[in-house]
Parts: sequence; structure tokens; C-alpha cells
Amino acid sequence: MLAIPSALQTKFEEHLRNKTIQNSLHGVYKKWLQYYLDFCRKYHFPPIHKESLPRFILKLQEKKQTTAQQEQASIAITLYYEIQNTAILPDKVTPPQPASHPASITFNDKTHLSLREAPAAKPQNTIESAPPSQMGLGYGASWKAEYSRLADEIHLRHYSSKTLQTYQGWAKKFQAFTHSKAPELLSTDDVKEFLTFLAVKGKVAATTQNQAFNALLFFYRHVLRKEFGKVDGVVRAKRKPYIPVVLSREEINAVLKHLAPPYDLVVKLLYGCGLRLFECLRLRVQCMNFDAGILTIHDGKGQKDRTVPLPQTILAELRAHLESLKDLHQWDMNRGYAGVFLVNALEKKYKNAAKEFIWQWFFPAKQLTHVPTTGEYRRYYLHETHVQKAIKEAVGKARICKRASAHTFRHSFASHLLQANYDIRTIQELLGHSDIRTTMIYTHTVKSVTIKEAQSPLDL
Repeated sequence: MLAIPSALQTKFEEHLRNKTIQNSLHGVYKKWLQYYLDFCRKYHFPPIHKESLPRFILKLQEKKQTTAQQEQASIAITLYYEIQNTAILPDKVTPPQPASHPASITFNDKTHLSLREAPAAKPQNTIESAPPSQMGLGYGASWKAEYSRLADEIHLRHYSSKTLQTYQGWAKKFQAFTHSKAPELLSTDDVKEFLTFLAVKGKVAATTQNQAFNALLFFYRHVLRKEFGKVDGVVRAKRKPYIPVVLSREEINAVLKHLAPPYDLVVKLLYGCGLRLFECLRLRVQCMNFDAGILTIHDGKGQKDRTVPLPQTILAELRAHLESLKDLHQWDMNRGYAGVFLVNALEKKYKNAAKEFIWQWFFPAKQLTHVPTTGEYRRYYLHETHVQKAIKEAVGKARICKRASAHTFRHSFASHLLQANYDIRTIQELLGHSDIRTTMIYTHTVKSVTIKEAQSPLDL
């Protein structure tokens, strides 16, 4: 808990006396002010703006504080606002000294507000910056309209929901870093400071910093309708060469032994076809072409389609799984099933498609999903966390000393094909990579068998 700056505390105490506030309440009001300032620091709200008070009261409600305590806090903070024109603002607050722990107001999830000795301040693993020296006009603005436009721009380009979630996350962190600066006042310098902060103080990986850069570039260009300009002088995180984790064929078989259906079949497709996790989970019945022995991936990464050969060794398992899907679909239809979730406006174009068997998920969710707006029950695909948890447990039971995940099987697919002397261009097409340089990383995962000694081809 941060201490109130001495100048501000003196001014606040003087204001309490001028307002003829009971002496017994002075200490309580100062504690509320102390907690309010700490709340604003933690959640990046400008303490001198009245818009922060409703958020603070809402936090008290979440902590089950009584109405009387909320009113008491509101009065204390209102008195603090009254001295804003003359009080010295807490631009720089000094944490309490370890030798003397001042009494502070702290929250407990099981009890109400209590007074106790405050422990030494703990480092917060959050993005924060030094507050502006002059918190004047232009801060504390609402970005609600900008977030709405961001969602519209993402949907307009048919980007995935994961992309929207990631871009919104970086926009919120950027908003917190700038103390909710008015969007029209944002400049390239704000981006430079944020990216530098991520690299220097946040110590983020290069890929994380690049992700933040791309998210903010999209936000500036398509939401704020302004260009970045030239971003110079930014401290960039150093990117280290990454070599993917690859499992041997024996290790993959060991993992499969500890996987129950349908997770074992999911992993066999991840490894046997080189699929990404979501590409596998979003497969529909019509993606399987058993006659041609081909699996079609629709709307993969980058909204690209591709085909890969079906592993011959698991065709019988795939057919048996398909038969079980027919029984599940018939059971759903008998219960008044509304169908699966379809992308974009397919359901409007094909009104009965959601109930047709060919559109059903190849790996359906265990339970139906209730849609509150319509009251319908629909089927979603198997949740990715269930698969990830099953793989993690199987890797542990197999006693594999590698950091293996669902994506590791895709890495193993590419590495084993390369090891079998398959052309790297062919592997690129099977993986759906746009750039051959992305596929080239797998040359570091297999043992080189090339002849190093120089020799004339006439002597071969």
C-alpha cells in the first residue's frame, strides 16, 4: 500500500478541518483516500478525474463492502476532489519504509474492510508507466467507441476471433499505459514509448513486441484513421533463433497409448496430417474424402484452404468415428436440436445447413450449448483446453522429458517428412506456409546426412 504524499496529506487534513469533519473520521477518510490512490495506480485511472470514483465504488461492491462503507468512501474522495485546484498531486508516491509499517485499509474476500499492518509493497506483474507530470485535459477518456470500431474492422476482414481478442488486449494495455489519453490526441510518440517500455521494463520476447506493434498499427490505421509515420528510436527486443521441439516416432506412440478417444484420434490427425490444433477441431464431416484419401482444411490460418493426404493406417478408425457421429446427430435431432454453429452468414444462405449431417463437427463438443438470445441448443466443436489438458497428462504419463504440446505434433510431422528426404516445397504446401523461410526452420530439427567432403560429380 502506497503512502499519501506528505504535501497532499497536509492539504487534505486542513480541508477536513475547514469542513468541520469530526476528528474521529479524519483517520478513516485518510485511509479511504490512501486506498483510492492505490486503486488508481494499480488499475491506471487518473486519480484527479471524477470518472474514477464510480469505478472505485464498483470495486468496493465487488469486495462485498457495506453501503455505509461505500458512502463513507465516496464522501472522502469527494472531499479530495474539492482540493484539486490547489493540492499537490501525487505524481510520485513513495512506498512505505519497511521499518515502520503504517496501518492501511486492506480487503479480504471473506471479511469486510479491516485495519491491519501493511506489508512491504510487492512488485506487480502489470503494464504500468510513470503517470504524466501534468494530468490535465485529454486523459481519462472513454475508448468504448474505438473498441466497437476495432471489432467492426476485424469482422469486416473476416479475421478470426483470436485475432480480435489479441488486438483488443493490446489496445487495452496501450490505453492503460497512456492513462486513457483521448484517442484523437494519440501520436506516434505514444507508440514508441509503449514499445520501448515493453522491451526495456517488460522484458518481453521479440515476438510479443512485434505482435503489439502489429496490433497498434492496425488500431491506428483502421480505427483512428491515422498513419504511424516513421517509428524510429524504439528499443526492439532481441529475437533469438527458435528451434521447434520434435518428438520421435517412439515418443509419439508412447503418448498415444495414454490418450483416450477422441483425443487419440485428434493427435493422430495433428501428427499424421500436420494440422494446427484449431484446424483439426474445426473439421466438419464433409472435410473427409475417404474415396480419394484426402482431407480438406477450409479457412486455415490466413483464410487459406489446402488438402493433405489421409493417413492410411487410421482410415478404419476415422470411418468408425464417423459412424458414431451419425448416431449422435440422430440423437440430437430427436431432441429438437437446432444445429451446429456456422460461420459468417452461411445459415442465412443455407437455412437447413446447420442440421445437415455433412456440416456437423468431426470432433463435436461433449455438451450442447444453450443460446440465451434464441433459447436454442446448438453443438460446438471440442474445446481446445480439453485436448491440451489430455495431451499434457499423456506426455507426463509417458515420462517424456520434452516440452511437448499440441503444436509439437505438427513440428514432428514436418521434421519426419524432411528426415525421409521429402522435398521441402512439398512440405511447405502440406503445412500451408506462405513463405518457404518458415518451413526452413525444420532443417535445424533433423540430423544432416549430406556429404561434407568436396568431390567432383565426374567421380561419383
